[in-house]
Amino acid sequence: MREACTVTRWILLCRAQFMERKAQKPPSPPAMENGTRSWEERPPADPVATVTEGAAKIVFPSANEVFYNPVQEFNRDLTCAVITEFARIHLGAKGIQIKVPGEKDSEKIAVDLSDQEEETAGKNENLAPGDWPRTAAVGEICEEGLRVLEGLAASGLRSIRFALEVPGLQSVVANDASARAVELMHRNVELNGVAHLVQPNQADARMLMYQHQKAPERFDVIDLDPYGSPAPFLDAAVQAVSDGGLLCVTCTDMAVLAGNSGETCYSKYGAMALKSRACHEMALRIVLHSLDLHANCYQRYIVPLLSISADFYIRVFVRVFTGQAKVKSSASKQALVFQCVGCGAFYLQRLGKASGDPGGRIKFSAACGPPVTPECEHCGQRHQLGGPMWAEPIHDLDFVGRVLDAVTTNPGRFHTSMRIQGVLSVVTEELPDVPLYYTLDQLSSTIHCNTPRLLQLRSALLHAGFRVSLSHACKNAVKTDAPPEALWDIMRCWEKECPVKRERLSESSPAFRILAVEPRLKANFNIREDANPSSRQRGLKRFQANPEANWGPRPRARPGGKAASEDLAGRRRLLQNKRKEPAEDPVQRAARLKTFPCKRFKEGTCQLGDQCCYSHSPAAPVASGDIPIEECPETTTKISPGPKAAAGGIPGPGVDCDNKEM
Repeated sequence: MREACTVTRWILLCRAQFMERKAQKPPSPPAMENGTRSWEERPPADPVATVTEGAAKIVFPSANEVFYNPVQEFNRDLTCAVITEFARIHLGAKGIQIKVPGEKDSEKIAVDLSDQEEETAGKNENLAPGDWPRTAAVGEICEEGLRVLEGLAASGLRSIRFALEVPGLQSVVANDASARAVELMHRNVELNGVAHLVQPNQADARMLMYQHQKAPERFDVIDLDPYGSPAPFLDAAVQAVSDGGLLCVTCTDMAVLAGNSGETCYSKYGAMALKSRACHEMALRIVLHSLDLHANCYQRYIVPLLSISADFYIRVFVRVFTGQAKVKSSASKQALVFQCVGCGAFYLQRLGKASGDPGGRIKFSAACGPPVTPECEHCGQRHQLGGPMWAEPIHDLDFVGRVLDAVTTNPGRFHTSMRIQGVLSVVTEELPDVPLYYTLDQLSSTIHCNTPRLLQLRSALLHAGFRVSLSHACKNAVKTDAPPEALWDIMRCWEKECPVKRERLSESSPAFRILAVEPRLKANFNIREDANPSSRQRGLKRFQANPEANWGPRPRARPGGKAASEDLAGRRRLLQNKRKEPAEDPVQRAARLKTFPCKRFKEGTCQLGDQCCYSHSPAAPVASGDIPIEECPETTTKISPGPKAAAGGIPGPGVDCDNKEM
């Protein structure tokens, strides 16, 4: 009992001393508002780096390089533009207008509103104070605005940019599981003066979203930008977003989604990825399929607004709705892919079928298939099976047009505005109802012919009565509704203008079998005016090259920061081409070749002397069968003995002096 009383007195004494010190030195106003201690009172021990992006300014420890990736600026700019237009739609239904910085000036330049302003002023004079149009500005709290969650915020840059650049926000929750990251977010929030909008939070992103499953507690916008795959967060995300809310997801595990590990892709996204030239668009459709599959478990479904493949990642923006009747049609929106391993021709097989009955009702049933024979009808090779994937349009062209117009009329809003305009322009030109695409190099390399110009192939397809477009995911893509047989007929006609040496082709090769058939379609390669898309004519920045050295995703965060990765460049050089056979050391190669006699020396015609890489010692010829295979591993791995070597009794790989290297 005495020990308990002593501990209690000690606790009360410490609390009294703490309150006395607190009264002598009151905290600063920002610290009092946040309920946390101000960062300026406790300067960090590590040196910091300062970065300005958009309207935000952040600091992060310079010893850690994972808190900021400049290559992702395009991702963040595009996200701000998309959420702004979503806020315009969401708040417009409630009678609230948003004010975007820079848009007012551009409107004044474009239209003369002098007469309209007088009429509007006269009308506004007769309005009661409560009937005035409501507006939402950047940096202000909108009581009926968007509730935003950034599940993996790191330094909080994205959330701070939302608060400083996107109008119509009620609150932004910047969450991260790392205590160090949350501490950094507190500092950056205070530095940018957005503590009234941005709320740093430390929690597991999945548990936080599961705690907001109930309809009144859901978020209007959820942004997920994890390191690698977002698969662990998708189930919680489709439950925590409000009805009609916006879900923004980034995937940087492109090696998995592009077909390098089909079994890993299936374990994460429930689909088998294929290695193909259209792997980037297939990756987008696999992620959309996974999102819709997770949403269907809770009687919800997705509507894609914008799906982008850029740099080393893909980014999808979808709206999530609730509706049991709409969920029934989800099976008919998914498809399997049959792709020929020889010529690359692909066919889609829908998982479900939706048909109408005489009563006006829609009947759902299983689809019939497959659409291919056991062997490809063009080259005789087998088919690979991939998917399922999303087979419906991956963009809402009306919404994309709104975002494009907003960025075009206000280009100074974002640093990457020119690239956003170029990418979105190509998106608006894509054929929305044609999944996947071919590429120019794929078509020409299959039949071993010269590659036609892009405009020539597009013109030939247009002359034949088919539609054709580019794809934002690949600069030499050919997205068309022409069937594979028509496409190969056009390539056969092109091969007649640039003939291939048939005698060099194997009879079992795809090129031989495709060219053995006479084309039934006569292609016209004259350039048409409509073959050149508008974005190409205007010279927009559609496909960006690598902007810097060692470009790509940052390494995963590890304890120790930069100190743990100082030799990163050295390790990259060490591991470069690690799966390839290392080059042979010149000294070892010379010693190995000296073990073989020189054929020209034996004939008396070699004039190289000691500089010859082969032996000039008068060794007696030995039969090749007298030397065991184990004593000369190069014989089986490098070069097999030729007829000359066997006849002359030369041991080893039978290298001829006519092919020696100087």
